Amino acid sequence: MNTLLLSIILVPLVEIYLFIKVGAQIGALNTILLIFVTAVTGIVYARYEGLNTLKSGFSQMIKNEIPAYEMISGAAIAFGALLLIIPGFATDTLGFLIIFPLTRKFIFGKISSKFENKKEKKNNFIDGEFEDIEDEDDRKV
Repeated sequence: MNTLLLSIILVPLVEIYLFIKVGAQIGALNTILLIFVTAVTGIVYARYEGLNTLKSGFSQMIKNEIPAYEMISGAAIAFGALLLIIPGFATDTLGFLIIFPLTRKFIFGKISSKFENKKEKKNNFIDGEFEDIEDEDDRKV
């Protein structure tokens, strides 16, 4: 089954389940307030981290270096902010994990190591030089 279709079906089911469980524990009004507080807090922190990433990207460009990590980090922060805007506890948790710099670096490290392992497996060859030796030559190796 397609992963996108599966996530479109499962994410709302998980969020509804969590709304019911949390609402039963702390009440409906507190649950709604908690959703708004996490969304506002997440958006403010995402803006702060986004500006830090932008500043870091500009400093990389001033040094004539490609700000690759900053570009990927900026896209991840935007995705995390989107997850924080969507009401729900599971999406808020994932959004906060993506926005925090330590967990973002950890996630990037895991993903990049997965791609590096695949790259190493594809380039399975030995580099060397050769020279054609004809039979008339007295040279033998």
